[in-house]
Amino acid sequence: MAEAAPSPEPVTEETAAQPARRRLRLTLPGGLSARLLMVTALFVVGAGLLVLPPALAAFEERWLLDRVRAGELASLAAEVDPERGVTERLSQELLDGAGVISVAVQTEGVRRLVLAGPRYGDPPYLVDLRRRQFGSWLAAPFYTLFAGNGMVRAVAEPRFRQADFVEIVTPDRPLKAELVGYLVRLLAGIAAASLLIGSVIYFSLNVFLVRPMQRITRAIERFRVAPEDPAARVSLSGRRDEIGRAEAELDRMQADLLAALNSRARLAALGEAVAKINHDLRNMLTSAQIASDRLAALDDPKVSRALPRLERALDRAVTLATDVMAYGRSEEPAPVTKPLPLRAAIEAAAEDGGLGMGVSLKTVIDPRDQVLADGEQLHRILVNLMRNAREAIEATPDRNGRGTVFAELKRDNAAETSIIRLTDDGPGLPARALEHLFRPFVGSSRRGGTGLGLAIARELSHGHGGDLALVETGAGGSVFELTLPGIPPQAPAKPGRRKPAADAAEA
Repeated sequence: MAEAAPSPEPVTEETAAQPARRRLRLTLPGGLSARLLMVTALFVVGAGLLVLPPALAAFEERWLLDRVRAGELASLAAEVDPERGVTERLSQELLDGAGVISVAVQTEGVRRLVLAGPRYGDPPYLVDLRRRQFGSWLAAPFYTLFAGNGMVRAVAEPRFRQADFVEIVTPDRPLKAELVGYLVRLLAGIAAASLLIGSVIYFSLNVFLVRPMQRITRAIERFRVAPEDPAARVSLSGRRDEIGRAEAELDRMQADLLAALNSRARLAALGEAVAKINHDLRNMLTSAQIASDRLAALDDPKVSRALPRLERALDRAVTLATDVMAYGRSEEPAPVTKPLPLRAAIEAAAEDGGLGMGVSLKTVIDPRDQVLADGEQLHRILVNLMRNAREAIEATPDRNGRGTVFAELKRDNAAETSIIRLTDDGPGLPARALEHLFRPFVGSSRRGGTGLGLAIARELSHGHGGDLALVETGAGGSVFELTLPGIPPQAPAKPGRRKPAADAAEA
C-alpha cells in the first residue's frame, strides 16, 4: 500500500510575506551558536589538513636521507681495504645493515657501483633530494603511496666523502608502511589538536560574542512584545568594545522609542478628545452661521455693520476646524493617479478657493493638457494654495481686495515631470514665516492661521512622488511650484471644437 504523501505546510500571511532569502536561511542550522560551532570546526579541521602534505613530504625526505647516509657509510666500509676487496657475504651484510639494495657514487663525473645486491625487476622511480621544487616535494609521498612500483632510487649530496652525489636503491614497501603509520598518527594528532583548539575558540567566541548578542536579541524581542515592561530593557555589561557600544545605543534607542510611544499614546488620547470637541464645535458654528444668515435679513444698520466681521470670524473658525480634522487623520490614503485635464482642475480649485470678482485667475494652460494625479488630492493642494494667495491679497490694505493668481504648466522632459506654477501679485511672505513655512501650526504668517494648509499640500505632493516648493517671494508676490511625476499626452480634442490657442482665462 502506497504511503500517503505528507500534507503541505499551510501558508499564512506571515510566511507568504517573507522573502525567499529568509525562507532559505530558516533551513540552515538554527542559532548563531550552532553556526559558530560548525564554522569553527570547518576552519580548524581545514587548517589541520593543510599540514598533512608538508608533514608527509618532510617525513619521506628524512627517511630517504637516512637510507642515503647509511648507504654512504656502508660504501666507506667497503673501501677500507681496496686490495683485498669485499666478499659477497660482507657486501650483503653492509647492504642489509643500511636497508638498501645498491649504493653508487659519482666522483668527477664517473659513476661507479660500490655495493650491489641481487638484480631487481622493474626500474625504480627517481627521487632527487638535491634540487627539488616545492610542488614535486609535496607530491612525492602521495606518488609513493599510490603509484610506486616497488623500488625507489634516491640521489643526494654526500656528507662523509668527497663525491658529486651518492645514489641508493631501496624497496619502497617499508617507506609506504611507515608513511601510512605516520599518516595515522598525524591524523590522530590533528583531530586531538583540532578538538582542543576548536573548543577553546568556540567557547571563547561564544562567551565574548554569541552570548552578548543573544542577550541583546532577547532584549529586543521582549521590548517588541512589552515595551512598557522595565525588564524588557537591555542590561548594560559595561564593556567598551563594539558589543558595549551596541548595548548602550540599544538602551538609548529603547528609551527614545518608549518616550515616543508614551507621547504617541498621549497624543492619540488628546486627538480623540479634540476630534470629539471639534465635531461639536462644527455643529455649534453651523448653528451660528444659520443665526448670522437670519441676522442678515434684519434691516438694522448696526447689524449690517457688525455682520461682516461675524461672518469672517465664523468662516475662519469653520476653516480651522476642517483643517484640524483633515490633518488629524493617521495618514493620507495612497493617491490613485490618472491623467487629469489640468485647466479644469485649476478652475474648479479657484472657485472653491474663493477666487472671483476681487482676486481673479489667469491661465495660459491648454484645456487638453493633462497631469498624472489623484483628482481629489490635487484639488485639495490647489485649493490650499489659491486660498492662501487670496487671503494674502485681501489682507493688503492698499489693494482693496483685488489681485491676480496666474497659473501655468511646464514640462521637464529630462526628468519626466510636470510642473504647475502658481504666481500671485500679493505682498509676499514675511521672513519669519519662511523658516517654518511647511510646518503645521507654526508656518502661518496670518493672525489666527494654523499653518496646516501648506503642510497638508506638501504631504499630498510627496504622496504623489513629487514636491511642493516656494520658488520666489517678495514685494511683487510669491511663486509656488508643484512638481508631479509623469508627462501624460494631451487629451483628444472634442468633436466640433477647434484647437484653442494659448489664451488667458479669468475665473
